[in-house]
Amino acid sequence: MNFSRNKIKPKKQNTNIQPDYILFLLVAVLIILSIIFSYSLTIYTVEYFGYNQFHFFLRQLFVGVVSILLMWTLSLINPDKIVGIVGMSLFIIFFLLMAVMPFLPSSLVTESGGANRWIRLPGVSLSPVEFFKVGFIYFLSWSFHRRVMVMPKKMTLKDELLLLAPYFGAFLLVVFIVAFLQKDLGQVVLLALILIVLLVFANRSFKVFLSLGASALIAFILLIVSAPHRINRIYSWWAMNQDGILSIMPHWVDNYLRIDELPEPYQVSHSLNAIHNGGFFGQGISLGDIKLGFLSEVHTDFVLAGIMEEIGLVGLLFIIIILFSIVWRIFIISRRVDNPIYHLFSLAIALMIVIAFLINSYGISGIIPIKGIAVPFLSYGGSSMLSMAISIGLVLSISRTVKKESKSR
Repeated sequence: MNFSRNKIKPKKQNTNIQPDYILFLLVAVLIILSIIFSYSLTIYTVEYFGYNQFHFFLRQLFVGVVSILLMWTLSLINPDKIVGIVGMSLFIIFFLLMAVMPFLPSSLVTESGGANRWIRLPGVSLSPVEFFKVGFIYFLSWSFHRRVMVMPKKMTLKDELLLLAPYFGAFLLVVFIVAFLQKDLGQVVLLALILIVLLVFANRSFKVFLSLGASALIAFILLIVSAPHRINRIYSWWAMNQDGILSIMPHWVDNYLRIDELPEPYQVSHSLNAIHNGGFFGQGISLGDIKLGFLSEVHTDFVLAGIMEEIGLVGLLFIIIILFSIVWRIFIISRRVDNPIYHLFSLAIALMIVIAFLINSYGISGIIPIKGIAVPFLSYGGSSMLSMAISIGLVLSISRTVKKESKSR
């Protein structure tokens, strides 16, 4: 089938407009907060491992400064000269890195929990999947524009599935690498949700989503039952929630679903304690208790719990307002940009931020099982911070193509 016909030709972009400085400043504020809490929340960790008092702070400070400069630099470049090159490079390079990681020597790969997720470099460790996500989003945006958006919406289910079959095949390969080899189901869930939502905006029919939803549910269950550590995580989640769920269900259900002697949900319990201790106004920056050996990884996966204990619900709401203001401004850029590729790319970046935040916040509060997803811009870690800086920098570059009078004020 010739997909070159009737292609949507993007209009020539006017890039004499300034980038969205408010978006840039909002992201910079979150990065600065991340640097502050990388010091406040790691007091016990540096003592336990014998690190210098400023070990995590200086690393996050360096990455934060580089991220802000990177965003600014990318924002000043014509998107037609940078977005495609950076996006496709991230997709190809980091896909290949993830594929070869199982075969690299242990001196180059950091193993954690039986999974190889990090590549060791001099002085730093790199998580390829964080950068691959941005490249994957660009690849979908570029390819959907070329192959999917140009096709009529009214097609038979068989024709639509054939049209989308290459994407399903590519995604299954990603699932194998990320979920099986790296044992990172959370990233697969995030990418799957982005893929499904982008299909909505790529003019595909509702029957495709019903088919995808059923397939995704089956695949999700198979991925869980195929790994003992995921089953234990589900058991741990159920141990915390079964009393509340079964209390509103018929009594006979209790006989089938109640399970005794389940593993204690250690991390989530302490996370909830931290949230409770924070109250409305918090205990004060650096004065939280839960980081003193009670909750591991409080500066990474559980950073929201640590932050809320120290600055309370009011402080957390301030951070959430900033985060969703960032998402809102990206949505506005996506809606008003003329280029279909830039439209889909910006939309997906906003979705990535929202989905990652919701998965993490629901996990630390016990609503869903923990997935190990970093909080955008806030969790400690260079890979997550730099990859998000690249994505925001590209969106800022794209914002230069939106007419000044159309921008959100």
